Amino acid sequence: MERKIIYLINPISGTSKKEGIKKLIERETTAREIPFEILATDITGDYDFLKEKIVSEKFTDIVIIGGDGTVNQVTNALRGLPVTFGIIPFGSGNGLAFAAGIPKKSAAALSIIFSGKANLVDAFYINQHYSCMLSGLGFDAQVAHNFAAKNTRGLFTYTQESLINFFKAHPYQFEVSLNDLSFFTDAFAISIANSNQFGNNLTIAPQANLNDGLLDIVIIQKMSKAKLPFALLQQLRGNNKLKELVDDMGKKNVLYFQTASLKIKNLKYAPLHIDGEPRETAEEFTIEILKDAFNLLQP
Repeated sequence: MERKIIYLINPISGTSKKEGIKKLIERETTAREIPFEILATDITGDYDFLKEKIVSEKFTDIVIIGGDGTVNQVTNALRGLPVTFGIIPFGSGNGLAFAAGIPKKSAAALSIIFSGKANLVDAFYINQHYSCMLSGLGFDAQVAHNFAAKNTRGLFTYTQESLINFFKAHPYQFEVSLNDLSFFTDAFAISIANSNQFGNNLTIAPQANLNDGLLDIVIIQKMSKAKLPFALLQQLRGNNKLKELVDDMGKKNVLYFQTASLKIKNLKYAPLHIDGEPRETAEEFTIEILKDAFNLLQP
């Protein structure tokens, strides 16, 4: 089947200018004699105009040049169509791309568009809001809210906001329910992950798999601020193994487990982010895996 590609470029993602990537796309795709178009992403996430074009003009691939927020919007809008998705990472974190093994350098990422293999990727719903990477409540969500309000983007700004919020961080109260188990926890953060990381290869859920039908849940429980950096470092290094939820879990600093669905009562209205983008929080969340959500070109 002859390929036909739409490249969707987010003009405001990341910190780099986009003229270089446009020229690279034009040169390499033309050299392979693949028909293509380059379009800008829609800031509102409305891609109804594109659905008819994809079907009528028989496009086969949608390549996203942007960050996790852009990947979220585009895959959610177009995943019901017979297309394969690709990613050229151009955001501040690029969590899904890096979890899938897609390199940061544009030329290397573009080569995967031409030679990679399409594999199915799961996603999940959090109160009917679509997430394809990682969502969270608490500390990291507050960082996402503050980061979104900044005029400058990039890793430096994100790191700066993370440090500022670390000293302000406080635990929130949650009730977590799954299967036949329900428990209360005071926690700095709860991460719900399909990919293994926040972005920038900062791995929060080392056992996460993009297509295993399971969500990785990481709960950073209440502890002293002196212990918190060491507990986070253990999780980021992969030292905390997946656990069964047992009677003594209240004594553990970090809970790490897998499930296909769960409910969270957000008793103190901790802030929420979805794939790194700030969202309005709620009193209760129902979270469910969305199996085989879309096809993604991977190495």
